[in-house]
Amino acid sequence: MLQSIPHSYSVAIDPIDIDFMGHVNNASYLKWVQAAVISHWERLAPADAIASHLWVALKHEITYRKPAFLADDVVATVLLEKVHGARAFYQTIIRRGEEVLAEVTSSWCCVDASTHRPARLAESVIERFFRKGIAERD
Repeated sequence: MLQSIPHSYSVAIDPIDIDFMGHVNNASYLKWVQAAVISHWERLAPADAIASHLWVALKHEITYRKPAFLADDVVATVLLEKVHGARAFYQTIIRRGEEVLAEVTSSWCCVDASTHRPARLAESVIERFFRKGIAERD
């Protein structure tokens, strides 16, 4: 059984993220998810894969739980759920301390950096994002 290696990304909240209600605008969460997923890729992928591949978001589904504010310390934790062909499926949890602010599922397409066409990753690259775990027993 493979387990995804989690990646924590500290979110910087800027005054421009704050909306008319005094909390972070919903659109800012997408910016954070994109930055967190790319940071995850850059942390775990080998340099040659980073140089030759780009990621394009295909879909985000966000469940907002609680508002975030300018002074909050926010962390986005990214988990790669699976890779299928040129697509990668992620879960990102955005927290303030132990409080869940938002849960995001997203799908991404890996593209060749030169041609901008969908590209499959080598198994050796994908394996870097997972660690072997102990299979669950009944």
